[in-house]
Amino acid sequence: MNTPFGMANLWLEGDGITRFVAIMLLACSVVTWVILLIRLWDLRNLRKLKPELDQFWHATSYEEGLQAFSNQALNPYYQIAKAASGASIHHQSQSNNHRELLQTLNYSEWMARSIKNSIDSIAASLQKGLTFLGSTGAVAPFIGLFGTVWGIYHALISISSSGSAQLDQVAGPIGEALIMTALGLAVAIPAVLGFNALNRANKLFVAELNRFGNDLLAYFVTGARVKSGE
Repeated sequence: MNTPFGMANLWLEGDGITRFVAIMLLACSVVTWVILLIRLWDLRNLRKLKPELDQFWHATSYEEGLQAFSNQALNPYYQIAKAASGASIHHQSQSNNHRELLQTLNYSEWMARSIKNSIDSIAASLQKGLTFLGSTGAVAPFIGLFGTVWGIYHALISISSSGSAQLDQVAGPIGEALIMTALGLAVAIPAVLGFNALNRANKLFVAELNRFGNDLLAYFVTGARVKSGE
């Protein structure tokens, strides 16, 4: 049955503030789902790279091991291994006539710091979009609540101007205004759940990178991994 109330009527009868709130919630929802889909796809692709570690460690040379990594431009394992190799070469190539500040660190400390910096850089890149998700999850309910309060105020002013306050004339506009609160929750809930899921997945992946970094450090300092197998 057709009704004069609903989302369409809320948009048509609402003022500029009501429409602005609705557009803001819609934009937050779209961006939230785009971030979630992109980040989940990225994490899926990153998890598929883990088997390549076996090929790396079973290679006959370090350079051959680097070539075992696919999609090198976006592969965090390759980036860490390449950065570690570059740091090792840079430290060992310095002569006494051209001392740098890095030579105040011994080789082990220099390698540990270089690998950690590489991992921290990758970990920071994994956080892209999480700030928006966290902010949206915290703010969206209040944006919706503001839309509801403004809609109720707008409805009451309209009812007062008409001089009639019957139940059917009050319940419709106020119930319509409450839609904004529901929209705010509909935007916030996926953002919060997505933020928590991505944050946990990122922590697990960074832990994997740290294990790989520790193995690399052991390799460069002692010539062998801490563990010979998985």
